[in-house]
Amino acid sequence: MPELSFSVEGAESVPYAIAPTLGFKLRVANANPAETIHTVALRCQIQIDVTRRRYTADEQARMRDLFGEPERWSRTLRGFLWTHASVIVPAFQGSTLIELLVPCTFDFNVAATKYFEGLDDGEIPLQFLFSGTVFYTDESESLQIAPISWEQEAKYRLAVKTWREMMDTYYPNAVWLNVRRDVFDRLNAYKTQRGIPTWEQALECMLRSEEAVSR
Repeated sequence: MPELSFSVEGAESVPYAIAPTLGFKLRVANANPAETIHTVALRCQIQIDVTRRRYTADEQARMRDLFGEPERWSRTLRGFLWTHASVIVPAFQGSTLIELLVPCTFDFNVAATKYFEGLDDGEIPLQFLFSGTVFYTDESESLQIAPISWEQEAKYRLAVKTWREMMDTYYPNAVWLNVRRDVFDRLNAYKTQRGIPTWEQALECMLRSEEAVSR
């Protein structure tokens, strides 16, 4: 039975995709290089191992919404699920390099987006957990099917720069905010009644009014 192992060798932004997408270069290797692997239906769970890096004071301030006050991080700082991805690995012997495509969201209601955007620089510690099905040929040339061991995993440190460059490519100098319909209706009425041409100007007008009241 095949003994597959996995390692992530790199990551880069995928150009011209429908949505922001990262392509992870995934090395799939078989312990028996002479064995023919016909295909692999591979599933992957990607987690963010937030405890495997240090955080500056500014980063800690941005992470309060996720982990609370820094004084409590010894209890609240825990890794969490980022996303799931899947890929079909074509036939190979020995090892092969494939691209695992991971669509990304810029929705700030999503914990992963808040976390990524809260980082100044450095790397994002990721953990890849693999499962799936292997189709291979045994010594009698018969097609066999076997599951991938749940123990198979790989670690990778994604550069924050790679994430930012991807989002800057798809949303240059912009971010996405998701609000309730009733809030949008009120904001739209505010903008229309005052003849404000853009959403940015409407928000700036409201912020200036709030700042004037605060003073």
